[in-house]
Amino acid sequence: MFTDTVGYTASTQANEGRTLDLLRQQAELIRPLLSEHQGREIKSTGDGFLVEFDSALKAVQCAVNIQRRIYERNSEGSLTPMRIRIGVHLGDVVQNGADILGDAVNIAARIEPLAEPGGVCVSSAVYDQVRTKVADKFEKLPPKAMKGIDVPMDIYRVMFPWMNHNGGSMADESRIADKNRLAVLPFANISPDPSDEYFADGLTEELIASLSLVPGLKVIARTSVIGYKKTDKPVAVIGKELGVGTIVEGSVRRAANRIRVTVQVIDVASEEHLWTSKYDDDLDDIFAVQGDIATKVATALPGGMKREGAPRPELAKPRETEAYLLYLQGQALQWKTDEDSLRRSLDFFKKALSTDPTFARAYAGMVRAYIGLGTENFMTWLDACNLGRAAAERALALDPHLAEAHALRGEIAFMADETADVLDREVRRALELNPNLSQAHTILGALAGSLGISEAYVAENEEAYRLDPLSPQVIRTLGNAYFFSSRYDDAVAHWKRTMEQSPIDSYRGLADYHMLKGDFPQAELMIQELERMAPSSDYALLCRGCLCALRGDRGGAMKMIEKLQETSREGYARQSSVGFIYYALGDLDRFFDVMFSTAKAHTMQASRIRMSPSFAGARRDKRFVELMSTYGRPVQAPK
Repeated sequence: MFTDTVGYTASTQANEGRTLDLLRQQAELIRPLLSEHQGREIKSTGDGFLVEFDSALKAVQCAVNIQRRIYERNSEGSLTPMRIRIGVHLGDVVQNGADILGDAVNIAARIEPLAEPGGVCVSSAVYDQVRTKVADKFEKLPPKAMKGIDVPMDIYRVMFPWMNHNGGSMADESRIADKNRLAVLPFANISPDPSDEYFADGLTEELIASLSLVPGLKVIARTSVIGYKKTDKPVAVIGKELGVGTIVEGSVRRAANRIRVTVQVIDVASEEHLWTSKYDDDLDDIFAVQGDIATKVATALPGGMKREGAPRPELAKPRETEAYLLYLQGQALQWKTDEDSLRRSLDFFKKALSTDPTFARAYAGMVRAYIGLGTENFMTWLDACNLGRAAAERALALDPHLAEAHALRGEIAFMADETADVLDREVRRALELNPNLSQAHTILGALAGSLGISEAYVAENEEAYRLDPLSPQVIRTLGNAYFFSSRYDDAVAHWKRTMEQSPIDSYRGLADYHMLKGDFPQAELMIQELERMAPSSDYALLCRGCLCALRGDRGGAMKMIEKLQETSREGYARQSSVGFIYYALGDLDRFFDVMFSTAKAHTMQASRIRMSPSFAGARRDKRFVELMSTYGRPVQAPK
């Protein structure tokens, strides 16, 4: 393996001291990785290394991890970028003291310059050894002459998910985001009592909700910003990761009945402060503080003069401050996925309503808690739908202009397979009231998918992704939209790009793709990663069962069905997985039995059945038409 620093000569001429310091940092990063992969450092060339390994696999794994670590370092934004090329070849060498010689060394040296900055290139000899043993994909390069190499040689490059492969890394692209596209980072809790963390988180969510009501602003959803809690990432890096031009950040201190809030608005491109303010008020004045912050932020941005004098963006306020504090505590728990947190969340919302029965947003919080309990298999799907519907309708009776309640009513309509016009009416009303509700776009996308309308299915999920780019649910639904619409290149690129944010969904998607293409070795690698991360998860059991079935291992597939049946009870959210394994086994009778059962229980994954290329065979069966009719989304009989 050869490594070489990009632009070493020019960098040295420009600033020799800085270049030497960067080479020192580079060596400190690379050498531990060489040792980790049992690489023997033959020599340092000043701006690179020659390294020997006892297997091609170890060499490629080392090269990939070096470039991944450098990419992560460069993404931190505060350090001088480090860029190297790596070339790997497999062949015999001659030992000459501490050095090695031979054609293999010369060929590796010629392969290295063919790599992109930040990239890895390997010879066909290496590719043949590792192509089924690593998760990374390779691409064959067009033929190129290599100095001193007479025999033509195929060269392959590693397709890193963060590379655009048209001359550089996505991290190197300069992109100035719209300043009216903003993110509210989690406010820091500097209260004497650490248990007041929920109050700081609640203030963050309330500001996101308030700013989302301002016409002309695009506000990133809570699920994408919560990961930056207590982060030390520079503003420029966060702005690039979220695709925003403006960031709002601050702190909150609560002591007894007093609150102190500090807030600042930062221009990502220049890192200048557009507006800064401090508030020192009674706790009872928190609603006025939130409203004033939202107004001042909006007027500090481009087009702000037009917003001056406009009605202040306000959320519905409870009559009692105590009800609001209980609501915030419920809100802090409703996003978790364990049963205890979801049920405690529900209790807080009920307590808030016992204090103030007119507080519509507390009813909306109950809807979200019921949806979580149903989705995570802690109550039957039908119970979640019925209880959620009642709470949503109560919220709307109290506040017909509450966008969140309309969106949640639409989500319940989708879950319960209500008529499409109810779902469409509620969700579109939600977006009229608040265009920044990413979940509303996800629901419209799901409706389009269940109706087989691929263009709208993809478009709505892409819009949801723009508003909530780090949400695992949004990442999952957009990947599904691409894959079910047979946009395989887009699906694979999306899953690789979002591997860090949502690894389980990405590995599951890639496993499905490779199984569809009949590339079982690659599917095996993806499933092994799933099993390593979440061995007892529904996804891991489902994918392992399907792969066993496709390989002809009926016993292995039935074993996975037995494990799924221990948790995937009839009437609960995850019942479909058993049917999917029966489909992979070619047992259409049992597949349709399970699907009709899920349709009756309103848990059928309609978009997957109707659109996914993985179920093309099921759609040719006459029972498919009856199934979709039972579900409430009729289709024409296949000709």
